[in-house]
Amino acid sequence: MKDWKALLRPESLAQLQANYRQQLPLKGSRREVDFEPVSKLFNATGGGCWLITEVDEDGLAFGLADLGYPELGYISLPELAEFRGLADLGIEEDRFFKARLTLSGYADDARKRGYIHA
Repeated sequence: MKDWKALLRPESLAQLQANYRQQLPLKGSRREVDFEPVSKLFNATGGGCWLITEVDEDGLAFGLADLGYPELGYISLPELAEFRGLADLGIEEDRFFKARLTLSGYADDARKRGYIHA
């Protein structure tokens, strides 16, 4: 079993975990934070894009996923870490990604386009 934390740069992981701790007491309230995505993960050999705003200690992340249709929800980073595509390549973090919108902004844009444009 691969370590899901290896999907992320240390600075991304630290911010995602900090966002999770900030959001946890606000879940279900009107005060939930609409974070900018911290990390963009992608399948280098096929379809699949994930914009992630937070992650818990078990690797359950929240964000916007696109596997043919963009959808907000929870993402299992341990499952993504196990994926192997062509030439045995896995999911990668886009080291050059810089958010320009909040997660809801990306979700709105993806609904209009039919895919994540990040």
